[in-house]
Amino acid sequence: MSTERFGLIQVGGKDATVVGDDLHVGQTAPDFTAQAQDWTVVRGLADTAGKVRIIAAVPSLDTDVCDRETRRFNQEAASLSNDIAIEVISTDLPYTLKRWCGAAGVDQVQTLSDHMNTELGIKYGVLIKERRILRRAVFVVGRDDRLVYVAYMAKLGDEPDYPAVLDAARKALAVS
Repeated sequence: MSTERFGLIQVGGKDATVVGDDLHVGQTAPDFTAQAQDWTVVRGLADTAGKVRIIAAVPSLDTDVCDRETRRFNQEAASLSNDIAIEVISTDLPYTLKRWCGAAGVDQVQTLSDHMNTELGIKYGVLIKERRILRRAVFVVGRDDRLVYVAYMAKLGDEPDYPAVLDAARKALAVS
C-alpha cells in the first residue's frame, strides 16, 4: 500500500491527496514503466541506461504551464549532450501526446503516458489521487541511477528552475 498525503498541494483551490513518498537526492531512482505515443511500454530508466536522465512529471500537456515547460526542455535539448535523455511524463493518453507533439513540433524530448498504471506517479510521489494527474516535479538521475536533483513544485502552476535542472544534468554528466 502506498502512502497517501492529504493537503500537500491544492488542486482547484481544494486540498488534494498525493500518493507516494517524496524522493530525495542520493536515493536510487526507482525504475518505472509508461506508454510511448504508440502505446508501447517504455522502461523509463532501463531503456535509457548509461545516460543522465531529466524526468519531468507534469499534469497535462494541454495546459499552458506544461506546454511551456515541455517546449522549453525540447529547446534546451538541442544544446545538451546526446548522453542526456529528457522524459516528460503525464497521465495524458498516448494519442494526446502524439497530437500535441506533432502540433508543437516537439521532437527532442520523449513524452510518456503514466495513464495505465500511474507507476511513476506512485513511485515518485507525484500522483494526485482526486484528479489522477501528476503534480509538477523534476528529477535528474545520474548514469548510476542515483538522484542528483529533485524538485517538487509547491503549486501546479509553478515552473521548474530550468537553469538549476540543466546545471545538475551537466554536472552529473561530467561526474560519470
